[in-house]
Parts: sequence; C-alpha cells; structure tokens
Amino acid sequence: MNFVVTRERCGKVVFGKVRLTALFLLIGLLSGCSPVSIEKLGLIDAYTLRNRSALSGNRLSNDTHVVLQRLNLLEMWGKEPVRTIASLRAMTQAGFLAENLTDQFFALAELSWQQARRTHDRATFMAAALYAYAYLAPDASSLERPSAYDPRFRQACDLYMFALTEALGSPANVDAQHWTLPFGTLDLNATPSDKNWHDHELVDFRPTARLRVYGLNNIYSQPGLGEPLAAVPRMTAAEGQAFQVANKERVPVSLFMEIPSSREQALSDHITGKIILSVEDESLDASEHRQPVQAQFDTTTSRAIGLNESVDWSAEYAGFLNGQFLDQHHVLRLAAIEPHKKGRMPVVLVHGTASSAGRWADMLNDLLADPAIRQHYEFWLFSYGTGNPIPYSAMQLRQSISEAVASLGGTQADPALGHITLIGHSQGGLLSKMLIMDTGDRLWNGIFSTPLDDLSISASTRQLLRAALFPEHMPEVGNVIFISTPQHGSFLASLSVSRLLGQMVSFPLSVTQAMQQMVTQTNLDVRDLSPWRLGSVYGMSPQSNFMKALAPIPVSLDVHAHSIIPVLQDGPGKNATDGVVAYESAHVPYVDSELVVRRSGHSTQSNPVTIAEVRRILFEQLHELLGVTLPKGDMEKRNISKIGGVYVHLPPRLP
Repeated sequence: MNFVVTRERCGKVVFGKVRLTALFLLIGLLSGCSPVSIEKLGLIDAYTLRNRSALSGNRLSNDTHVVLQRLNLLEMWGKEPVRTIASLRAMTQAGFLAENLTDQFFALAELSWQQARRTHDRATFMAAALYAYAYLAPDASSLERPSAYDPRFRQACDLYMFALTEALGSPANVDAQHWTLPFGTLDLNATPSDKNWHDHELVDFRPTARLRVYGLNNIYSQPGLGEPLAAVPRMTAAEGQAFQVANKERVPVSLFMEIPSSREQALSDHITGKIILSVEDESLDASEHRQPVQAQFDTTTSRAIGLNESVDWSAEYAGFLNGQFLDQHHVLRLAAIEPHKKGRMPVVLVHGTASSAGRWADMLNDLLADPAIRQHYEFWLFSYGTGNPIPYSAMQLRQSISEAVASLGGTQADPALGHITLIGHSQGGLLSKMLIMDTGDRLWNGIFSTPLDDLSISASTRQLLRAALFPEHMPEVGNVIFISTPQHGSFLASLSVSRLLGQMVSFPLSVTQAMQQMVTQTNLDVRDLSPWRLGSVYGMSPQSNFMKALAPIPVSLDVHAHSIIPVLQDGPGKNATDGVVAYESAHVPYVDSELVVRRSGHSTQSNPVTIAEVRRILFEQLHELLGVTLPKGDMEKRNISKIGGVYVHLPPRLP
C-alpha cells in the first residue's frame, strides 16, 4: 500500500489518497504486535516461575538474568560461560553496580553451579559453595544481608549444600584440604576432635542430600545451613560384645564450611576458612569453635542408611528356624542406637516371631524426632532366635540387660539405669513379662509335676532350668508396654502348621542337651518335651502347658504395665482379632491402661496411633519421675481416641 505525503501543516504530516479502511487495518496490525503482553498462569506454573533457578533446571533465576542483562553479559553467557563468570567477578571487584553486590554474589554462585554441572568440575562446585556462603553470610558490619523473604535465601542455602556435596565427594573429605579454584586457592582447616562423638571416632561420612528414603512413614530433617552427612561410630576396644552401639549404625552429622570476612575473601585470590562438624545429639558450646548458625541434618536418611546396611531381612526367618543363627553370624543380642549418656533412661525394644529389630524403624524414627524423648531416653534393641523356647529367650533378654547395666557402672553410677522401660511386640511381650513377675515355683509346677530338685540332671542343666523357669522381677525395670501380645496364647499357634514349623526349628546346644536329659527322667511326663512342643510357636498355643501356667501370673505391683491391642474391627469385642491374636487373649486386668487400636493388624508398630500411645506413656513416666511438663493434651486419653484408638478404662490393680 502506498501513502502520498502532500504537505506539512503545523508540524503534522497530512496523508492524501489513503483509504480509511486500510488505515484502520494497519493500526490493528500494529496493536497486535505489542512488545509487552500478559499471560495468566496456573498455580503450579506461577509458583515454578517465581522460584525458578539453576537448581531446578537449565534456566537461570530471574534475578541472575537481571544482573547479566544490566552488565551486558547475557549474550556472552550463552557463548562463553567461563569468560562470563570471570567478567562478572571482575566487575564485582571493581564495584560495578555497587548497590547490588548482594545480587551479584548470588549470580556468581548460580552461574558457577550451572557451569559445574556442565563440566562436573569439583573445583567449580567449591567456588559455587564459596559464593553462596558470601551471599548468605556477609561481614557482621555489612548492611547488605539477604532478606529471609527473598526466595534466593533458601536457594542459596541449597546451592551451598549441594555444591559442597559434589565438591567434597563420597565419602566426604572432612579433613584439612587445599583447593585450586578457577580464580585462586582455598585452604580449609579442620579440628580432628570434631570427629569425636561420645568417645567414638566418627568415620565414613556419607552425604545424604541426594538420597531418597523408601519404606518409612515419615522423613525428618532439621533445616539449616551445611552439608548433611551420615557417619559411622568406630567401636572402641573397651566395648564388650554384650552391649555396644549397633553395628553400622549411622549418626546424623552436619558439615559447615566457614569463611571469615566472606565477601572480601571471595573476591581475593587466596581464601582461608575452616570445616566444622556438628553431631545432631550434641549441644553446641558457644565458648568453643562451633557452627555459628543452625546446622542442617538429615535425621531419618542417616538412620535409614545404617538400617539398610546392617539389617538382612532374610535373616528374620533364618533366625526363627536356627536357634544359633545370631551366635553363628556374630549378631549382637542387645545393641544401642547411640552410646549411653548419663541421665537417659533405657527403653528396650523386643521384637516378635520371625522378625527383627528393623521392624521398630518407624516407631524409633517418630520418637527420636521428639526433643524431649531424645533428651531423657535412649533406645536399646534386643534380638533373639524367635523359634527357641520362650523361657530360654526371656533368660537371654534378662542376662543381656544385666550385663549392659553392669558394663555401664550400674545404678550406682547412673540412677537412670534403674528406670528401664520394656516394649515387647507379640512374642516379645511374653519375654518382657517374664522379666517383671515373681513366679516362685508356679511356672515350673504348671508345666511339670515333679520338683526341679528331684530330677537327676547335671548341674548346668539344673542351673539353666532354674534361670529360665523361676523368673523374678528385675528391679531395674519399672515400665512395660505390651503390643499385640498373646497373653493367653495365639489361635494361629494351635493350627496344625505350628507342628510342622516346630519340627523345622533347631535349638541351641544347651537347650538340646537339657531336653535330652529331661526325657530320660522316669518321674516326668515327657509328652510336652518333644522338640516341636518346646519351641516358641507351640509355646504360644492356648493349649500348651507353658501358656496355661504363664497367663494367670500377674506382673509385679512395682511395675507400671500398659497394653496396646490392635484389632481389625472398630473396637474390642468377643470376636475382635488382629489376625494373629484375639482381643480376649491380649486383654489382661493387671495393666494401668489399655488402648485398642481400631482397624489395625498384628504388626501395629508403625501405626501412628500405636506410636502416639507409646509416646504418651513415656511422657507420663517423665512427668512422674522428673516432673517434666507434658505437652498439652498428651495426658488426655480422649485425644488418642480421636485418631483411631479406643481406651478401655480398667479398675485399679489389687494386690
């Protein structure tokens, strides 16, 4: 289309021979090509746009884009990234856009991170961590501190964490080290005593930032600044085989790289700093060199690594069938989550049949997330051959706890060792019961018609039988929690399959020898001495003489006992069951409280209602013994019932 200019009047150009429709068409086309436009986004896309950074993909954050655009470096970044970073560093040193130095330090961190991802260069990752720290922690006198409302604040924390993870490797190098960076050198000092944890040397520091945990209900971490690690405490020569920290147990650790005068040093060609290690359960002493900000820990992930490395789940069945499996494979019968600390009361967890200590993972994970629980309690895990006779396993539990308490100096050295809580699941509850009752000869007489002293057996066999079948209350045990416990036997143990399983179980040599001597006694009814009847499966049958003798015996009046009973139905009743144990079998009158967990199966240890009840009982003990103030509502039983539990109120126990 041609326009003809005819003349200029008063500074205006007047067009001639222009069709009006063509003019309107041109205006419409020009308005449709406006350089500024608006698009409405969905909520997820809007959030993604506002939080976009190099951490989440290949595109830079808007703030770094602005820095590059204003300094005319955007085009260079696409072609020469190394030169771009060097140019931005030089401009920052020279004070270009001095009012935006905080923005430029973040841009340097993000650009270095992006370049390190492309090249997999550990020195460039370390440079990214250095710049991120300079952004987050300027000199104390600096007024250019990032705002906590700025999305870049958390992004810089993550850049710092992930960059250290990539730079320090796996296992992480936590010792003093020298680096050659793209722009200079970095020397990091370290304090060897940082690796000392409760007199154990920490080794094998595995980074956790890039790990994902499966199989646990909840994932706990402590937000902060640093690289989260999981370390292994090395066993000391003084530790005995009876009691020590669980093999390959992992400890949550945080590594912090501190750079004094961070922004000034970050722009120099020689930088010095130090590595500081913090362990989650240790309080920080401000008088010593310690991390000046809150440390970051991956609590659940650290413990999950240890669980994954130490537990052979297939051994649960091997340990059931082979009574000597634990001894043959040098598995600790009693192991701690962490070394004993004076003032912390032990909680001993005893698993059930064809199970292992790993089945307590969810409960431990949730309980250890509570600061008050961590401060006042410690957890010991008991393992045993679950096919062995129940009295024999209970004897081993008693011996293991006694040896552990003695090795720690006894209650004289630490009165907290005299306030032990037992938590037993299924068969583990029966083992626990045998540590908190005074039977005299009632248990023996319920099983055998001839007194023990009238038998012609060896001294070692007599001693074994007396230790196993004449139990007394351990004075150190003050609390017990029964979970899914067949107090009157399990109906599954009465099925014919129990005989088949019992015939497949092999016992320890001492049990076998005692059994061989017993069957030779002319004054004994030996029908209950066949191997399949001696094992734990038939022992939990309501028809077994052992169960008939054990069930009527109450626990000691000095013990606070509690029951947690899961049922597949909506509440307790004559026909209620958890699939393995009937409610009427698990119900006993001598407990202080009973919680029925609705719509829960036999393996209820991971049920949030069960865990909440265990927590309530532990807090109740704290309140009674130490006067610790309980969290609001923890003592109100109705709060538990709201989330799936039904309390059965029991009359006071009578002597």
